[in-house]
Amino acid sequence: MYFVRTFVNSAKELKKLYSLAAIAMLLALRVVLGLFANATLPMFGNVVKISGSFLPIAVAGAMFGPVPAALVGALGDVISFMIAPMGSYIPGFTISGALTGLIYGFALYKDRVTIPRVIISWMINMITVETFLAAFWFYIFYNPGYETPYLVFLSTRFISVAVKCIPEILLIYGVGKLTAKLDNRLGQSYGNFN
Repeated sequence: MYFVRTFVNSAKELKKLYSLAAIAMLLALRVVLGLFANATLPMFGNVVKISGSFLPIAVAGAMFGPVPAALVGALGDVISFMIAPMGSYIPGFTISGALTGLIYGFALYKDRVTIPRVIISWMINMITVETFLAAFWFYIFYNPGYETPYLVFLSTRFISVAVKCIPEILLIYGVGKLTAKLDNRLGQSYGNFN
């Protein structure tokens, strides 16, 4: 029942003018961070990509819930590809972006940004979406003839997740807590305009 109620309440956020404006700004920030806030680090014979594009998705989840956060995740991937295509379009990463938004939205919506919730939601997202699912998309789309085993793709994802663990959790907690307070204040101030 919790998931249905949270899903419906977050879908209602899309009716508010304030929410739409903030979601649009988070979407734009997701695209910009996805294009420009990237770093690749060579580690243990693999290349680890560190990106800031997860943060606007998590913030959208904390402020507006799973539906807007899923839209920021999915549309951010599509718009980023349309602006600067790097290789072929992989629809799986659009699905992954939406799933990331759903996970953070269900866990952090309505002042639920606490250290345990951030850690649990981050772990669920990293294990399911960023590790197993991302490895699957790479395995399917970048492995013609399936010569390379899935476990090779999976091992590179585990290394990537281990490197990003602490910084991402701290960023989600800090920024999520700050924006949740800001959202409460602005939502009350602009409540008459919704």
